[in-house]
Amino acid sequence: MKTNTGDQTQLTKIGTWLPTVVGLALVATIAASATAGPGNDNRAPEGPVDIAVESGNKVHFHGFGVGVQIYTWDGVTWGAAVPEAVLFNAEGVIAIHCAGPTWESNSGSKVVGAVVQPTATVDTNAIPWLRLRAVSTEGPGIFANTTFIQRVNTSGGKAPSTDGAFIGQEARVPYVADYFFYRKTKD
Repeated sequence: MKTNTGDQTQLTKIGTWLPTVVGLALVATIAASATAGPGNDNRAPEGPVDIAVESGNKVHFHGFGVGVQIYTWDGVTWGAAVPEAVLFNAEGVIAIHCAGPTWESNSGSKVVGAVVQPTATVDTNAIPWLRLRAVSTEGPGIFANTTFIQRVNTSGGKAPSTDGAFIGQEARVPYVADYFFYRKTKD
């Protein structure tokens, strides 16, 4: 087994996935302006029952995420993914998505989630669809009082199918997904 001996490169460099991410974001923005785009559509997504959000909660925000899932080779597996993404709606960039998993809006509100099992594999070539329970929220804004988050309509983001070359090697795998944020209903 090899270890990182110096300036060895990441599996995927930013220059190889950035044009794809920008292109997908452009397509999403055009589609959003032609319809009730992300952020303005408060309908719950259609999807597997396994990831449905319980009654008494309603979608309050929908964003389109574009970014990478970051995997680190530990000598045996690629380990758990860490997201690094940007969320868009019809107005543009709305939030960032990072480890935790955490979402932080431009206005400063923040939500941290925890995956609720089971997850749903809808496309074997993409990361699973998820339901997450909000474990904490901070600040006023779009993520205030969030109760659940769904990640659906995923494309890409799966860990490499081949072993890493050295311990600590990173694979930055491009992905896109729709994120739906829920709050308790008042009725």
